[in-house]
Amino acid sequence: MRIGLAFRAFFRVLSDNTLADRVSAVLAAPDAAAPALPGKEQAPALPAASRTPTKPAAPARSDAITLLAALQREARFVDIVKEPLDQYSDAQIGAAARDVLKDCGRVVERLFAIRPLVDQPEGSEIEAPAGYDAGRYRLTGNVHAEPPFKGSVVHHGWQATRTDLPQWSGSAASASVVAPIEIEMR
Repeated sequence: MRIGLAFRAFFRVLSDNTLADRVSAVLAAPDAAAPALPGKEQAPALPAASRTPTKPAAPARSDAITLLAALQREARFVDIVKEPLDQYSDAQIGAAARDVLKDCGRVVERLFAIRPLVDQPEGSEIEAPAGYDAGRYRLTGNVHAEPPFKGSVVHHGWQATRTDLPQWSGSAASASVVAPIEIEMR
């Protein structure tokens, strides 16, 4: 009976715009808002706020996995890190690493726009102010004086000026996949 009804409804909706609009409204409405059917009691209508459709949550993926996947896809980073290197000469490893490092640098620049924290060269004089942020300054050596702390730049530090990781649109089952299986078709 339902198959016959489905076929009749299908062809009527194709030829009758008014019926098509009514069917569309019924299909779009939550069950509680659907018109009462003969022989069935209708549940009381829900408040308007309860009837608004909600988007299903996108599958979660760690930003770290997204970054690792980008480094693998564009620079083959994981491949070189996981490759057993015993069978290669230092020259071969260096040649392969040069390309991987160059490509990794492009990925990091595109996603994070990395810039130095200070524009001072290594060895130049610098001061960490009283109440300095330990996330921006790391004091090493003989640290026992009172602030402000004066010393030499050993490393200028890095900061990301933006974060532009791609949005994950895959399935929950593949959220932890860094690189998919590649199959060459014959």
